[in-house]
Amino acid sequence: MKLNVSSVSWKLSQPFKIARSAQTTVETVHVVLTDEQGRIGRGEAAGVDYAGETVASMSALLQAQSRLFESMSVVHPREIQSLMPSGGARNALDCALWDLRAKQTGIPTWQDLGLTAPTRMACAYTIGIDPLPVIAAKALERRHFPLLKLKVDANSPLDLIRTVRENAPEPQLIVDANASWDSAMLEALMPELIALRVSLLEQPLAPNKDAYLSGKTYPIPLGADESCVDRSSFEKIIDRYQYANIKLDKTGGLTEAMACAQLAQAKGLKLMVGNMCGSSLAMAPGALIATLCEFVDLDGPLLQNEDVANPIQYADGWMSFPTGALWG
Repeated sequence: MKLNVSSVSWKLSQPFKIARSAQTTVETVHVVLTDEQGRIGRGEAAGVDYAGETVASMSALLQAQSRLFESMSVVHPREIQSLMPSGGARNALDCALWDLRAKQTGIPTWQDLGLTAPTRMACAYTIGIDPLPVIAAKALERRHFPLLKLKVDANSPLDLIRTVRENAPEPQLIVDANASWDSAMLEALMPELIALRVSLLEQPLAPNKDAYLSGKTYPIPLGADESCVDRSSFEKIIDRYQYANIKLDKTGGLTEAMACAQLAQAKGLKLMVGNMCGSSLAMAPGALIATLCEFVDLDGPLLQNEDVANPIQYADGWMSFPTGALWG
């Protein structure tokens, strides 16, 4: 097999701001595996920026594996798990291997993994941090969507949430603080969040401060994002959160993401699947995890000006399942 590594920069349709950063482009690494019959498998990853990952660092990790594949014609994705740490590089390679495996066997990846036949899914539309008039317009335009996700920080988050709820009375709301609150803020805001009918509060506290949540329960369930990386995270998050947000860039691919989903279910945690942005190629493997989830957040392509060929179809807050022409 031949391993090709490249980078792609996706321009966002407008700046996207969250509690810790703002961006105008999404930088991704692309992996293409080609076997001796010319069949290809593809994977894309944005990496985990807050863990220090960059396209350059991911590319270096991947290039180091190129010789391994030169003498092999078939590699099962499980065989690479020990070669790299969890993160974007292993994600791109793992997903490319699953895609190639589907091409080689003729068995769709969802079927290979024993998942239920896919259908369309409700998918969150993410509203970033913007001036309130901009927030109001975005919410009003999408008031008929089933699910909206709101990015907030520690600076007047209730104003943003109220603005969305006033303009979109019906959708379920996920509020994502990206670890920007402290425990006092969480306790003070909880009654208002309940009144605003928030369905899920994602990562209110930083991972090094969320021991405060141990043994506590709130009327609104809490979701672990930055605190949930891979299976090694579950010992800590099990009594702090009610949902695990699985992102393939964090887990290091679909293989570990499936293992995380199974472990979460065994531990009684509910599931959400998220993304670190990117094209439909980056979202496609996550769509398999989405079939196990109560909340789906795979809207990365909606933030971009362009997408890959044969993209996932999005309409009115719903996403189609990726076709084999795209991935898997």
